[in-house]
Amino acid sequence: MTMTDQPDSYQRALDTAERLLGAPLTLPLAPGEPEVGQDFRRLATLQTFGESWPRPGLDLRSRALVSVAIAAALGTHEPLRGQLRIALHSGVSKEEIVELFIHLAAYAGAARAFDCYQVALAVFGEG
Repeated sequence: MTMTDQPDSYQRALDTAERLLGAPLTLPLAPGEPEVGQDFRRLATLQTFGESWPRPGLDLRSRALVSVAIAAALGTHEPLRGQLRIALHSGVSKEEIVELFIHLAAYAGAARAFDCYQVALAVFGEG
């Protein structure tokens, strides 16, 4: 039985997200978005915060660094914001994140790294 088969798995996923982010995860429907958008948000939350993050194979700090690298390499700005917040909340330093972007430039290209580094600077400025 996977975590998504258990009746309270969604609440556990939300609790995990809140613990990692340091704030509740809110995913309201956008204006004009169909109701089925809630299903997408629920399934994505269950998969990421319900099944992936709680796994024992990596510590949260390592998982946070990997997640920042993936979001940045893909160039997904909004997920990158969340992953950066999780990383900072999980004990990853700003200096380590800058080092990650230096390494990212070597493997994913300077343009991608610079573009996503701007997202990191905005998140650094939040707190």
